[in-house]
Amino acid sequence: LTETEASSSREEHREGAKSGTGGSAASARKKRKRKCVFNQGELDALEYHAKVRRLIWEGTSQLVQEGLRSGFLHRAAAERGCGKNIVPRHVACGLAELCVMAKQFLAASDSDHRAVQVLEEETSVPEQDLLSCVTENSSSLAKIVVLMGQKYLVPPKSRFLLSDVSSLRPALCYKKKYDVIVIDPPWENKSVKRSNRYSHLSSWQIKQIPVPALAAPGCLVATWVTNRQKHLRFVKDELYPHWSVEPLAEWHWVKITRAGEFVLPLDSLHKKPYEVLVLGRVQGDASEALRKSGDVPPVPEHKLIVSVPCVLHSHKPPLAAVLAEFTRPGVECLELFARNLQPGWTSWGNEVLKFQHVDYFTPLQNVN
Repeated sequence: LTETEASSSREEHREGAKSGTGGSAASARKKRKRKCVFNQGELDALEYHAKVRRLIWEGTSQLVQEGLRSGFLHRAAAERGCGKNIVPRHVACGLAELCVMAKQFLAASDSDHRAVQVLEEETSVPEQDLLSCVTENSSSLAKIVVLMGQKYLVPPKSRFLLSDVSSLRPALCYKKKYDVIVIDPPWENKSVKRSNRYSHLSSWQIKQIPVPALAAPGCLVATWVTNRQKHLRFVKDELYPHWSVEPLAEWHWVKITRAGEFVLPLDSLHKKPYEVLVLGRVQGDASEALRKSGDVPPVPEHKLIVSVPCVLHSHKPPLAAVLAEFTRPGVECLELFARNLQPGWTSWGNEVLKFQHVDYFTPLQNVN
């Protein structure tokens, strides 16, 4: 993971109009018309891109040069394909479907409810137990949990709750307040609806997530946002105010290849090679004290995170090391809508164990 800070400046978006060749004049005019007419959402996206383009271009170029000098990147690197066999077939066991099934389980009474269960050795956990409370690996070693006949690796000092957004009660009963909350919402958009790859939430549903009940005073909140300006405005103007979070910064994750090139053309009108991370802090006296403290630097308004993306779909870069600079040591960290676990973090989602399946890991040979 490579990062840099850079200041934003405006630069007009450059568009190249290409003329069609062959066919009737009417057909050519129709094609030209389609190329030139944009809806309001596309115009908003072009305007935003014009504002951040220089930041993305110059910051990424500097980091790529450093990556080439250090040997992390290679101009002649042969890019690995996504490979059909990279994901084990049985890993697609229905974790999300299991969460739906869990709603049919009999609800435990308040007196019987456990907020947390601690893993011992390799443990086969009944589905009902796993879905009804936070599961914790309190040891300094990774442990294996067996669920529906499949083995999943649980990192040291990590905790997780496997549930959907309607079953967050165990997380609230866990009685922890978090100093860092990272959120990767399943945003609603046309491509998600068409692909039916995963479920999505409306803006109204995302607002109902009980972030204020989970956040400690001065909590640093980081939310991943797609490149739709509608979603970016919603986070800054509606979602964060609803959660009493003050927006502080817009960072960008820029995706490059091992050869140091953007994974997509920077000026592509379809998709961009970057995504936005909106950061803010929960408002209050503790937040003010934290900002005035000399121990924690202020969150910079702009920052680039430049990396070669994982081949797994929609897998974001880990933010633990990046955000540690802006928090005190030993803070409690939570990731919402997670699909993997991190050492020392609490993770929640209806596919929270997906990328912890043992088949995603390679055992290390003992070194004498």
